Amino acid sequence: MKNFKLYILLFFCSFSYGQELNLPVWTQYLADNDFIVSPTYAGIGDYFKVRANGLTQWVGIKNAPDNQALYADFRIANQSGVGVSMYNDKNGNTRQKGVKFSYAHHIILDYTSKQYLSFGMSYNINSFRIDIENFQPTAEIPIVDPSITDDRSVTNHNFDVGMLYRWNRFYFSFNANNILEKKIDDFTGFEPNNLLNFQAYTGYVFNNKRNNSVEFEPSVFFQLFNSDGRSATDINFKYRKFNRAGDYYWVGGSYRFLNDQFLKPLNFGPMAGVMKNKLYFAYSYQLTMNDLSGFNSGTHSITIGLDFLQGISNCACTKGTSYRKYKNNGNNRN
Repeated sequence: MKNFKLYILLFFCSFSYGQELNLPVWTQYLADNDFIVSPTYAGIGDYFKVRANGLTQWVGIKNAPDNQALYADFRIANQSGVGVSMYNDKNGNTRQKGVKFSYAHHIILDYTSKQYLSFGMSYNINSFRIDIENFQPTAEIPIVDPSITDDRSVTNHNFDVGMLYRWNRFYFSFNANNILEKKIDDFTGFEPNNLLNFQAYTGYVFNNKRNNSVEFEPSVFFQLFNSDGRSATDINFKYRKFNRAGDYYWVGGSYRFLNDQFLKPLNFGPMAGVMKNKLYFAYSYQLTMNDLSGFNSGTHSITIGLDFLQGISNCACTKGTSYRKYKNNGNNRN
């Protein structure tokens, strides 16, 4: 009976987050990879930036969600950037894969006060399938349903749009993801056609006046699903320390809760990362705080990356909010 309850809980948790056909968002974006959150970040910075991420959710639970993703973005002109993101998500006998192609354009609102505005758009291709080759007869079900003869796969095409406002070290982005309704077959049973969800991400980078090699960055990430109104919020904090060569390390933490259970944690945990000679590594751990906590040891995420092909832009609108990080990369725009 205990295992049965666990499977039911897993089903509803996985269904609630998996039905949107969207890149799973945990804490990967905090690994100095804002492009995960919004296409508007494509092309900000002076390098071709590549990040690979591996995430294993609910370690200790058989067939729990497992995700791998690759992200890359770079600037193609003084004020424009492009990016691509690919992911592979496994959850029990379900498989989900997707790719996003993104474009962003950045403009200066006011040069003196360092106000910039960016617009971005992504074209998404997502596929979802049931992995029927793992279906085997059991004592309870000795014969597998003979009508199951294929992978029951479906492909969805959609778009994301977003905007990003930056004022000195303050940033705010807002995105509408999967803005088109999904076409469904009325005779196949229940299937969601409203994939729209909204994401807002904001924060501020504080510079230590006594020691300008140190930065503090509190941030908040909010996500709302239009189909049923459920939403969640992340409250994050990062400490970043630079050396004279421009390399740095950071430590931080993230606290996530459902908004209808205000400040009751869904999961929280520490994270850390380091950049050395343009090579990047980060790790985060999320401790589950709901009814699944007794069955798993948490969620683990690892990010590795590389910055290369430096190309400095003449436009201040491509400078990020972390002043020291971009200054030491050769960008001295103030």
